[in-house]
Amino acid sequence: MTVMPKSAGLIADGLLPEGLADRLPPQAEASARLVRDVLDTVAAHGYARVMPPLAEFEETLTTRLQSAGAQDMLRAIDPVSQRTLALRPDITAQVGRIAATRLGSAPRPLRLCYAGSVLKLRADQLRPEREAMQVGAELIGNDSVAAATEIVTVAIEALQAAGVTGITIDFNLPQLVGDLAAGPLPLAPEMIGAVRARLDAKDAGGLVALGPQAAAYLPLIEATGPFHRALERLEAFGADGVLGQYIAALRAIAKPIDWDITLTLDPTERHGFEYHSWFGFSVFAAGFVGEIGRGGSYAIRHGDGHDEAAMGFSLYPDPLIDVGFGRETAQFLFLPLGHDAERAKALRAQGWRTVAALSADDDGRALGCSHHLNGGEALAY
Repeated sequence: MTVMPKSAGLIADGLLPEGLADRLPPQAEASARLVRDVLDTVAAHGYARVMPPLAEFEETLTTRLQSAGAQDMLRAIDPVSQRTLALRPDITAQVGRIAATRLGSAPRPLRLCYAGSVLKLRADQLRPEREAMQVGAELIGNDSVAAATEIVTVAIEALQAAGVTGITIDFNLPQLVGDLAAGPLPLAPEMIGAVRARLDAKDAGGLVALGPQAAAYLPLIEATGPFHRALERLEAFGADGVLGQYIAALRAIAKPIDWDITLTLDPTERHGFEYHSWFGFSVFAAGFVGEIGRGGSYAIRHGDGHDEAAMGFSLYPDPLIDVGFGRETAQFLFLPLGHDAERAKALRAQGWRTVAALSADDDGRALGCSHHLNGGEALAY
Protein backbone atom coordinates (compact mmCIF):
# COMPACT_ATOMS: atom_id res chain seq x y z
CA MET A 1 0.00 0.00 0.00
CA THR A 2 1.30 3.45 -0.93
CA VAL A 3 1.32 5.94 1.89
CA MET A 4 0.67 9.49 0.73
CA PRO A 5 2.85 12.13 2.36
CA LYS A 6 1.10 14.54 4.66
CA SER A 7 1.92 17.42 2.35
CA ALA A 8 -0.19 15.87 -0.43
CA GLY A 9 -3.33 16.30 1.62
CA LEU A 10 -2.44 19.88 2.40
CA ILE A 11 -1.94 20.65 -1.31
CA ALA A 12 -5.30 19.10 -2.14
CA ASP A 13 -6.97 21.14 0.61
CA GLY A 14 -5.55 24.31 -0.94
CA LEU A 15 -6.98 23.71 -4.39
CA LEU A 16 -9.95 25.73 -5.63
CA PRO A 17 -12.45 24.86 -8.36
CA GLU A 18 -11.43 25.82 -11.88
CA GLY A 19 -12.08 29.47 -12.60
CA LEU A 20 -12.14 30.53 -8.93
CA ALA A 21 -9.28 32.22 -7.10
CA ASP A 22 -8.37 33.94 -3.85
CA ARG A 23 -7.62 37.63 -3.80
CA LEU A 24 -4.61 38.20 -1.56
CA PRO A 25 -3.00 41.39 -0.26
CA PRO A 26 -2.67 43.93 -1.74
CA GLN A 27 -5.15 43.02 -4.50
CA ALA A 28 -8.05 42.36 -2.13
CA GLU A 29 -7.73 45.82 -0.65
CA ALA A 30 -7.24 47.33 -4.11
CA SER A 31 -10.47 45.68 -5.25
CA ALA A 32 -12.40 47.14 -2.32
CA ARG A 33 -10.91 50.58 -2.92
CA LEU A 34 -11.65 50.59 -6.65
CA VAL A 35 -15.23 49.46 -6.07
CA ARG A 36 -15.65 52.16 -3.44
CA ASP A 37 -14.30 54.83 -5.78
CA VAL A 38 -16.77 53.79 -8.48
CA LEU A 39 -19.74 53.61 -6.11
CA ASP A 40 -18.90 56.93 -4.46
CA THR A 41 -18.86 58.59 -7.89
CA VAL A 42 -22.15 57.00 -8.89
CA ALA A 43 -23.74 57.87 -5.54
CA ALA A 44 -22.76 61.52 -6.05
CA HIS A 45 -25.14 61.51 -9.03
CA GLY A 46 -28.06 60.39 -6.88
CA TYR A 47 -27.85 56.60 -7.26
CA ALA A 48 -28.81 54.70 -4.09
CA ARG A 49 -27.13 51.38 -3.37
CA VAL A 50 -28.98 48.07 -3.19
CA MET A 51 -27.53 44.70 -2.15
CA PRO A 52 -29.36 41.71 -3.67
CA PRO A 53 -28.60 38.23 -2.30
CA LEU A 54 -26.03 35.96 -3.88
CA ALA A 55 -28.66 33.29 -4.64
CA GLU A 56 -32.35 33.31 -5.54
CA PHE A 57 -34.97 30.77 -6.50
CA GLU A 58 -34.08 29.52 -9.96
CA GLU A 59 -37.40 30.33 -11.57
CA THR A 60 -37.35 33.90 -10.21
CA LEU A 61 -33.86 34.58 -11.52
CA THR A 62 -34.38 32.82 -14.84
CA THR A 63 -37.48 34.82 -15.74
CA ARG A 64 -35.57 38.08 -15.34
CA LEU A 65 -32.25 37.07 -16.88
CA GLN A 66 -32.07 38.24 -20.46
CA SER A 67 -28.40 38.61 -21.30
CA ALA A 68 -27.47 35.46 -19.39
CA GLY A 69 -29.82 32.50 -19.48
CA ALA A 70 -30.31 29.45 -17.36
CA GLN A 71 -27.25 27.81 -18.90
CA ASP A 72 -25.03 30.32 -17.05
CA MET A 73 -26.27 29.48 -13.56
CA LEU A 74 -24.91 27.18 -10.87
CA ARG A 75 -27.74 25.49 -8.98
CA ALA A 76 -28.33 23.87 -5.61
CA ILE A 77 -31.33 22.53 -3.70
CA ASP A 78 -32.43 24.70 -0.81
CA PRO A 79 -32.73 22.38 2.22
CA VAL A 80 -35.39 24.65 3.75
CA SER A 81 -37.84 25.06 0.86
CA GLN A 82 -36.69 22.06 -1.21
CA ARG A 83 -36.76 24.35 -4.23
CA THR A 84 -33.90 24.91 -6.66
CA LEU A 85 -31.67 27.86 -5.92
CA ALA A 86 -29.38 29.53 -8.47
CA LEU A 87 -26.27 31.59 -7.89
CA ARG A 88 -26.49 34.86 -9.78
CA PRO A 89 -24.49 35.21 -13.01
CA ASP A 90 -25.58 38.85 -13.30
CA ILE A 91 -26.81 41.50 -10.85
CA THR A 92 -28.71 43.70 -13.32
CA ALA A 93 -31.57 41.20 -13.39
CA GLN A 94 -31.79 41.29 -9.60
CA VAL A 95 -31.92 45.08 -9.57
CA GLY A 96 -34.75 44.82 -12.08
CA ARG A 97 -36.62 42.51 -9.71
CA ILE A 98 -36.16 44.95 -6.83
CA ALA A 99 -37.36 47.86 -8.98
CA ALA A 100 -40.42 45.93 -10.12
CA THR A 101 -41.39 44.57 -6.70
CA ARG A 102 -39.97 46.04 -3.49
CA LEU A 103 -39.53 49.48 -5.08
CA GLY A 104 -42.37 49.19 -7.57
CA SER A 105 -44.17 52.20 -6.11
CA ALA A 106 -41.05 54.37 -5.69
CA PRO A 107 -41.01 57.61 -7.72
CA ARG A 108 -39.49 57.41 -11.19
CA PRO A 109 -36.92 57.77 -12.53
CA LEU A 110 -35.42 55.45 -9.94
CA ARG A 111 -31.63 55.50 -9.64
CA LEU A 112 -29.98 52.42 -8.10
CA CYS A 113 -26.39 51.17 -7.94
CA TYR A 114 -24.76 47.96 -6.77
CA ALA A 115 -21.56 45.99 -6.40
CA GLY A 116 -20.98 42.30 -5.79
CA SER A 117 -19.62 39.03 -7.05
CA VAL A 118 -21.27 37.05 -9.84
CA LEU A 119 -20.58 33.43 -10.68
CA LYS A 120 -20.98 31.72 -14.02
CA LEU A 121 -21.14 28.04 -14.82
CA ARG A 122 -18.49 28.35 -17.52
CA ALA A 123 -15.75 30.83 -18.38
CA ASP A 124 -15.04 32.24 -21.82
CA GLN A 125 -11.78 32.21 -23.76
CA LEU A 126 -10.84 35.81 -23.02
CA ARG A 127 -11.45 35.51 -19.29
CA PRO A 128 -10.97 32.11 -17.68
CA GLU A 129 -12.36 33.32 -14.34
CA ARG A 130 -15.86 32.13 -13.51
CA GLU A 131 -16.27 34.55 -10.61
CA ALA A 132 -16.17 38.27 -11.29
CA MET A 133 -16.85 41.54 -9.54
CA GLN A 134 -19.72 43.48 -11.10
CA VAL A 135 -20.32 47.16 -10.33
CA GLY A 136 -23.02 49.20 -11.96
CA ALA A 137 -25.87 51.65 -11.99
CA GLU A 138 -29.42 51.47 -13.30
CA LEU A 139 -31.73 54.35 -14.18
CA ILE A 140 -35.24 52.88 -14.14
CA GLY A 141 -38.33 54.46 -15.66
CA ASN A 142 -36.67 56.31 -18.51
CA ASP A 143 -34.69 55.28 -21.61
CA SER A 144 -34.58 58.66 -23.33
CA VAL A 145 -31.58 60.35 -24.94
CA ALA A 146 -31.17 62.32 -21.71
CA ALA A 147 -31.06 59.09 -19.71
CA ALA A 148 -28.52 57.59 -22.11
CA THR A 149 -26.37 60.71 -21.85
CA GLU A 150 -26.41 60.52 -18.06
CA ILE A 151 -25.56 56.82 -17.93
CA VAL A 152 -22.63 57.13 -20.34
CA THR A 153 -21.16 60.18 -18.63
CA VAL A 154 -21.54 58.65 -15.15
CA ALA A 155 -19.83 55.44 -16.31
CA ILE A 156 -16.91 57.44 -17.71
CA GLU A 157 -16.65 59.59 -14.58
CA ALA A 158 -16.68 56.49 -12.36
CA LEU A 159 -13.82 54.91 -14.29
CA GLN A 160 -11.82 58.12 -14.21
CA ALA A 161 -12.33 58.34 -10.44
CA ALA A 162 -10.79 54.86 -10.22
CA GLY A 163 -7.74 56.09 -12.14
CA VAL A 164 -8.55 54.51 -15.49
CA THR A 165 -7.21 56.29 -18.57
CA GLY A 166 -7.30 55.55 -22.29
CA ILE A 167 -11.05 54.95 -22.17
CA THR A 168 -12.92 54.05 -25.37
CA ILE A 169 -16.71 54.03 -25.66
CA ASP A 170 -18.13 52.04 -28.56
CA PHE A 171 -21.74 52.96 -29.38
CA ASN A 172 -24.15 50.56 -31.04
CA LEU A 173 -27.80 50.44 -32.07
CA PRO A 174 -29.19 46.95 -31.31
CA GLN A 175 -32.63 47.59 -32.85
CA LEU A 176 -31.42 49.37 -35.98
CA VAL A 177 -31.67 46.44 -38.38
CA GLY A 178 -35.11 45.52 -37.13
CA ASP A 179 -36.34 49.09 -37.46
CA LEU A 180 -34.93 49.43 -40.98
CA ALA A 181 -36.36 46.05 -41.97
CA ALA A 182 -39.81 47.17 -40.84
CA GLY A 183 -39.58 50.43 -42.77
CA PRO A 184 -37.21 51.89 -45.35
CA LEU A 185 -35.25 48.68 -46.08
CA PRO A 186 -37.83 45.90 -45.90
CA LEU A 187 -36.73 42.36 -45.17
CA ALA A 188 -38.72 39.19 -44.86
CA PRO A 189 -38.90 38.20 -41.15
CA GLU A 190 -36.95 35.00 -41.82
CA MET A 191 -34.08 37.02 -43.32
CA ILE A 192 -33.51 39.43 -40.45
CA GLY A 193 -31.47 37.00 -38.36
CA ALA A 194 -29.21 36.11 -41.29
CA VAL A 195 -28.64 39.78 -42.16
CA ARG A 196 -27.80 40.59 -38.55
CA ALA A 197 -25.31 37.70 -38.43
CA ARG A 198 -23.54 38.89 -41.59
CA LEU A 199 -23.41 42.46 -40.30
CA ASP A 200 -22.00 41.30 -36.95
CA ALA A 201 -19.28 39.43 -38.83
CA LYS A 202 -18.71 42.37 -41.20
CA ASP A 203 -19.24 39.84 -43.97
CA ALA A 204 -19.94 41.97 -47.06
CA GLY A 205 -19.79 38.98 -49.40
CA GLY A 206 -22.26 37.10 -47.24
CA LEU A 207 -24.70 40.00 -47.39
CA VAL A 208 -24.50 40.14 -51.17
CA ALA A 209 -25.04 36.39 -51.35
CA LEU A 210 -28.32 36.76 -49.45
CA GLY A 211 -29.79 38.82 -52.28
CA PRO A 212 -30.44 42.45 -53.23
CA GLN A 213 -32.57 43.23 -50.18
CA ALA A 214 -29.76 42.17 -47.86
CA ALA A 215 -27.12 43.87 -50.00
CA ALA A 216 -28.88 47.17 -49.35
CA TYR A 217 -27.47 46.97 -45.80
CA LEU A 218 -23.84 47.03 -47.00
CA PRO A 219 -23.30 50.72 -46.09
CA LEU A 220 -23.81 49.83 -42.43
CA ILE A 221 -20.54 47.86 -42.50
CA GLU A 222 -18.72 50.96 -43.71
CA ALA A 223 -20.35 53.08 -40.99
CA THR A 224 -18.08 51.46 -38.40
CA GLY A 225 -15.01 52.88 -36.70
CA PRO A 226 -14.05 56.30 -35.26
CA PHE A 227 -17.26 57.95 -34.16
CA HIS A 228 -17.45 61.15 -36.21
CA ARG A 229 -16.34 59.57 -39.48
CA ALA A 230 -18.64 56.58 -38.98
CA LEU A 231 -21.56 58.84 -38.13
CA GLU A 232 -20.99 60.86 -41.30
CA ARG A 233 -21.12 57.63 -43.32
CA LEU A 234 -24.28 56.61 -41.51
CA GLU A 235 -25.77 60.02 -42.28
CA ALA A 236 -24.83 59.64 -45.95
CA PHE A 237 -26.64 56.30 -45.93
CA GLY A 238 -29.83 58.02 -44.80
CA ALA A 239 -30.56 61.04 -42.63
CA ASP A 240 -34.36 60.85 -42.60
CA GLY A 241 -36.92 58.83 -40.71
CA VAL A 242 -35.82 56.31 -38.09
CA LEU A 243 -32.17 56.49 -39.12
CA GLY A 244 -32.19 60.26 -38.76
CA GLN A 245 -33.60 59.88 -35.24
CA TYR A 246 -30.80 57.49 -34.31
CA ILE A 247 -28.16 59.85 -35.72
CA ALA A 248 -29.56 62.81 -33.77
CA ALA A 249 -29.60 60.73 -30.57
CA LEU A 250 -25.98 59.62 -31.00
CA ARG A 251 -24.83 63.18 -31.58
CA ALA A 252 -26.62 64.34 -28.43
CA ILE A 253 -25.13 61.55 -26.30
CA ALA A 254 -21.61 62.16 -27.59
CA LYS A 255 -21.71 65.97 -27.28
CA PRO A 256 -20.87 66.32 -23.54
CA ILE A 257 -18.15 63.64 -23.56
CA ASP A 258 -14.67 65.04 -23.00
CA TRP A 259 -12.17 65.17 -25.85
CA ASP A 260 -9.80 62.69 -24.16
CA ILE A 261 -12.36 59.87 -24.42
CA THR A 262 -12.14 57.89 -27.65
CA LEU A 263 -15.53 57.33 -29.27
CA THR A 264 -16.28 54.66 -31.86
CA LEU A 265 -19.43 53.43 -33.56
CA ASP A 266 -20.51 49.95 -34.59
CA PRO A 267 -24.20 50.44 -35.39
CA THR A 268 -25.08 46.80 -35.97
CA GLU A 269 -23.10 45.08 -33.18
CA ARG A 270 -25.43 42.80 -31.21
CA HIS A 271 -23.16 40.32 -29.44
CA GLY A 272 -23.95 40.76 -25.76
CA PHE A 273 -26.68 43.29 -26.55
CA GLU A 274 -29.43 40.89 -27.56
CA TYR A 275 -31.75 42.10 -24.79
CA HIS A 276 -31.02 45.80 -25.24
CA SER A 277 -33.46 48.04 -27.02
CA TRP A 278 -32.51 51.13 -29.01
CA PHE A 279 -29.09 51.98 -27.54
CA GLY A 280 -26.02 50.14 -26.29
CA PHE A 281 -22.37 50.82 -25.57
CA SER A 282 -19.21 48.92 -24.68
CA VAL A 283 -16.38 50.23 -22.51
CA PHE A 284 -12.73 49.53 -23.25
CA ALA A 285 -9.48 50.74 -21.69
CA ALA A 286 -6.02 51.03 -23.21
CA GLY A 287 -3.89 47.96 -22.61
CA PHE A 288 -6.78 45.57 -21.92
CA VAL A 289 -8.15 42.88 -24.17
CA GLY A 290 -11.93 42.83 -24.39
CA GLU A 291 -14.56 44.92 -22.68
CA ILE A 292 -14.36 46.12 -19.11
CA GLY A 293 -18.00 47.14 -19.15
CA ARG A 294 -21.14 47.64 -21.18
CA GLY A 295 -24.51 49.29 -20.91
CA GLY A 296 -27.55 50.59 -22.70
CA SER A 297 -31.33 50.63 -22.75
CA TYR A 298 -33.55 47.68 -21.89
CA ALA A 299 -36.93 46.82 -20.39
CA ILE A 300 -37.92 45.47 -16.96
CA ARG A 301 -40.90 43.13 -16.89
CA HIS A 302 -43.44 43.75 -14.11
CA GLY A 303 -45.73 41.16 -12.57
CA ASP A 304 -48.78 42.51 -14.38
CA GLY A 305 -47.05 41.94 -17.71
CA HIS A 306 -46.10 45.50 -18.62
CA ASP A 307 -42.55 46.51 -19.44
CA GLU A 308 -40.76 49.47 -17.90
CA ALA A 309 -38.01 51.31 -19.74
CA ALA A 310 -34.57 51.40 -18.12
CA MET A 311 -31.01 52.43 -18.86
CA GLY A 312 -27.86 51.25 -17.11
CA PHE A 313 -24.26 50.08 -17.18
CA SER A 314 -22.17 47.33 -15.62
CA LEU A 315 -18.41 47.40 -15.11
CA TYR A 316 -16.22 44.35 -14.56
CA PRO A 317 -13.10 45.77 -12.88
CA ASP A 318 -11.15 42.58 -12.15
CA PRO A 319 -8.71 43.04 -15.08
CA LEU A 320 -7.99 46.55 -13.79
CA ILE A 321 -7.30 45.27 -10.30
CA ASP A 322 -5.00 42.55 -11.62
CA VAL A 323 -2.61 45.13 -13.06
CA GLY A 324 -2.58 47.43 -10.06
CA PHE A 325 -5.53 49.82 -10.28
CA GLY A 326 -6.91 50.64 -6.86
CA ARG A 327 -3.64 50.06 -5.06
CA GLU A 328 -2.55 52.68 -2.59
CA THR A 329 1.06 53.30 -1.61
CA ALA A 330 0.96 53.06 2.17
CA GLN A 331 3.78 53.21 4.67
CA PHE A 332 3.75 50.66 7.46
CA LEU A 333 5.16 51.63 10.84
CA PHE A 334 6.40 49.02 13.29
CA LEU A 335 5.44 49.65 16.91
CA PRO A 336 7.82 48.01 19.40
CA LEU A 337 6.74 46.58 22.73
CA GLY A 338 5.86 49.30 25.21
CA HIS A 339 5.33 51.96 22.55
CA ASP A 340 3.41 55.19 23.20
CA ALA A 341 -0.19 54.28 22.28
CA GLU A 342 -1.31 57.92 21.98
CA ARG A 343 1.57 58.76 19.66
CA ALA A 344 0.76 55.71 17.53
CA LYS A 345 -2.88 56.82 17.35
CA ALA A 346 -1.80 60.27 16.17
CA LEU A 347 0.43 58.77 13.49
CA ARG A 348 -2.45 56.61 12.23
CA ALA A 349 -4.53 59.76 11.94
CA GLN A 350 -1.78 61.14 9.70
CA GLY A 351 -2.09 58.16 7.35
CA TRP A 352 0.43 55.70 8.74
CA ARG A 353 -0.49 52.05 9.04
CA THR A 354 0.88 50.56 12.22
CA VAL A 355 1.91 46.99 13.04
CA ALA A 356 2.31 46.40 16.75
CA ALA A 357 4.82 43.93 18.16
CA LEU A 358 3.26 41.08 20.11
CA SER A 359 6.57 39.71 21.34
CA ALA A 360 10.20 40.74 21.53
CA ASP A 361 10.92 38.38 18.63
CA ASP A 362 8.75 40.27 16.13
CA ASP A 363 10.77 41.81 13.30
CA GLY A 364 9.32 44.95 11.70
CA ARG A 365 11.18 44.45 8.42
CA ALA A 366 9.96 40.87 8.11
CA LEU A 367 6.41 42.07 8.74
CA GLY A 368 6.62 44.48 5.81
CA CYS A 369 7.26 47.73 7.66
CA SER A 370 9.41 50.45 6.15
CA HIS A 371 9.69 52.47 9.39
CA HIS A 372 9.77 51.89 13.13
CA LEU A 373 8.68 54.04 16.05
CA ASN A 374 11.64 55.27 18.06
CA GLY A 375 11.24 57.87 20.76
CA GLY A 376 7.97 59.07 19.30
CA GLU A 377 9.42 59.49 15.81
CA ALA A 378 8.87 57.36 12.71
CA LEU A 379 12.34 56.36 11.52
CA ALA A 380 13.18 54.48 8.35
CA TYR A 381 14.91 51.12 8.68
